[in-house]
Amino acid sequence: MSAEAQVGLGDKLGRMRRSFRGWRGQRPFWGGLLTLLGGIPIMYFPYANLTLGTMTIRMATTAGAGSLIIGVLLVVLGLTMWFQPHSRIFAGVAAILLALVSLVVSNFGGFVIGFLLALTGGALGISWAAAKPAKKSAKERTESTDSGAPEPAAAGAANGVSGTTDDLSGTSPDNGTNGRHRAG
Repeated sequence: MSAEAQVGLGDKLGRMRRSFRGWRGQRPFWGGLLTLLGGIPIMYFPYANLTLGTMTIRMATTAGAGSLIIGVLLVVLGLTMWFQPHSRIFAGVAAILLALVSLVVSNFGGFVIGFLLALTGGALGISWAAAKPAKKSAKERTESTDSGAPEPAAAGAANGVSGTTDDLSGTSPDNGTNGRHRAG
């Protein structure tokens, strides 16, 4: 392989890494990963055989089907956090509840490993918040005003809108309702 081919490969790998980093930053990635990984031991251990020398120990329980269902649902909830980040709160709460149920149903939640992973992943999924857009620097603000596009406050004043906020929720002290809601 020539040096030029290696540079091209490094550039492509760098672009893929930056793309993955951007994708990962737009969703609760770690919460989804931990929830997904928490489902694996929960659904695996009830069907596993442990061999110690010549002795075979079966971990099978009467609730093997329940363990399988809980494990599969946790994997699906982890993928849901990745591919539908807007439903992260539902997926996080469901993951926490399934992790708690797995303590009773599935060998103490996959010997506590799956329970802790799913519980932590669900909590991370609930607590994740999308990144706010970065504030403009002074230089970028002057460039945007120089480009001819009016600032939002200036656009509102030009349209006859006063500088006050139009909060119609009834909870702002500026609109005279003093926290009282109005019907309609």
